[in-house]
Amino acid sequence: MRGLLAGSNIPASHKDNDPRVQDPYGLRCAAQVIGAAFDQLDSARLVVERELGAVTDNPLVFVDDSGAFDIVSGGNFHGMPLALAMDQAKIALCHIAGISERRTFWVLSGHDKVNRVKPHLATSPGLESGLMITQYTAAACCNELQSLAHPASVGNVSTCGGIEDYNSFGPTSATQLARSVELCRNVIAIELYVMTQALEAQRPLRSGAGVEAMHALVRARVKPLSGDRSPAPDLAAIIELIA
Repeated sequence: MRGLLAGSNIPASHKDNDPRVQDPYGLRCAAQVIGAAFDQLDSARLVVERELGAVTDNPLVFVDDSGAFDIVSGGNFHGMPLALAMDQAKIALCHIAGISERRTFWVLSGHDKVNRVKPHLATSPGLESGLMITQYTAAACCNELQSLAHPASVGNVSTCGGIEDYNSFGPTSATQLARSVELCRNVIAIELYVMTQALEAQRPLRSGAGVEAMHALVRARVKPLSGDRSPAPDLAAIIELIA
């Protein structure tokens, strides 16, 4: 974060006489929340990589140098390692998206009187909606993410006459995770869309080189907001960039 903000001249602009005591958690605790989520994603990645290199056949056939062999019935095929990893990844994505939506809300609400933005980043607040509806979308995505985060692996239904009596239901976890990735991507795209517009309210001040590079990348695909328009095409372009 320090690297991305290096060279910014925005902090100096409110170094003195700023009435705010502390930033909201969405800003102040971003590193702690996202860092914790990334730890969980890293852990899940290790499980997936380990399972990709594992033996999952049943039965297992062991052959020695003489050609003799043993056939062993086992349980290496069981999907619980992957199911648990994907369930934990869904929860991590909830927090990455959730804290992102809070930052979007913070900017669009216009509650921070020291921040030089108009409510909903509208050109003419009251007559125009600006980017208000994008926060609705982010909130809806977060709501769906919360529903998907319920672990699929904790519920169980016996199959095969009771021989397969404790299953992982990992395919459900995987399906939910795929949808969660899509929803999280949407929320991050919305934050980039909103913050790109909000940053321009700080001009002529400029942020750090990393932030300005991201701003330029978005602006190469999305024009500044000059009046109400559907945000869908703009967001689709940013989602494609992220993907």
